Amino acid sequence: MTILTPVGSKIWRRWAIFMAALMLFVACGSRPALLAADGPPPPERLALTTTDGVALAAWYYPVAGDAAPKATVIVIHDLEGSHATVEPLSRGLQAAGYAVVAPDLRGHGESVSITMPGGRTGSLDAKSLRKPDMLAIAASSGGRIRDQARARGDLETVYRWIEQQSREGVLSVDRLCVVGCGEGGTLGALWTVADAFWPPTTSGPQGGCVKAIALVSPAWLAKGGVSILPALKAEVFRRSLPILLLSGSSDQDAKKLTDQLKGMRPKEWLIQGPGQRKEQADGIEKAADASIICMHAESPLSSEKLATDTAAKVPAIIVAFLDLVLRR
Repeated sequence: MTILTPVGSKIWRRWAIFMAALMLFVACGSRPALLAADGPPPPERLALTTTDGVALAAWYYPVAGDAAPKATVIVIHDLEGSHATVEPLSRGLQAAGYAVVAPDLRGHGESVSITMPGGRTGSLDAKSLRKPDMLAIAASSGGRIRDQARARGDLETVYRWIEQQSREGVLSVDRLCVVGCGEGGTLGALWTVADAFWPPTTSGPQGGCVKAIALVSPAWLAKGGVSILPALKAEVFRRSLPILLLSGSSDQDAKKLTDQLKGMRPKEWLIQGPGQRKEQADGIEKAADASIICMHAESPLSSEKLATDTAAKVPAIIVAFLDLVLRR
């Protein structure tokens, strides 16, 4: 497993060369090569259950043939979307060798049923979600043993499935990445912090599984007043986690978040603006000297529309970012 080290190390020098090539790669309209000529296999529907009784539907996109996945990526849709609205992104990652799990968050797509205490069933609707429901999506807490957590929300339930597959040798929970669109990116950031907060036991670490995060037009303030700010204040975001931020040029939340990220790591940021205009921290000579990359496309689109727009080439950018972060 590659662990990113301070600026100046070999991995950062390789990232510098790679990201410089990436900028040219994206500008020239290249596309990532598929692993197999006939394409990867179709997704498999998963039926999972959260600790508060939500019947969670998720889709697993395995890699082709007997190839080992480069890593496993949790792809999170925006509110009022579903796994289907981010499927081009999921398939782009899958075609590049990443196993993907894309859930329908509670109240979305096919995740609309909940079993109450006592066995009574009810229905969920995306438009009626409130702050407690939003926080439940990212919940991972209760006790000191993660396997026995009292609160496992939507994303933690997906993680538990990935962990089980890891125990069977199908996937690797130690090579886990998060990609989130819009408010799904905000929730993904909060869950990433919850993952990092699990304390180690005598048998080893329980959390810190997320190795990189890519946020496409994340919301500063999501539905119900759920803010991304607590994630930005957490140690994992302030110090170590490789972050890729992608947005359209008119996205005000992304501009605000860019300023926050620059303040978090004042010596490690790079901004790629519209028209290939670049800004970087003092001492940054090449793009990949930075641990935080913010790319603002010259596009009016945002969130899932940006992620699935062929002109923006978001899957190619995310694949290139993850390839480097996870390289041995």
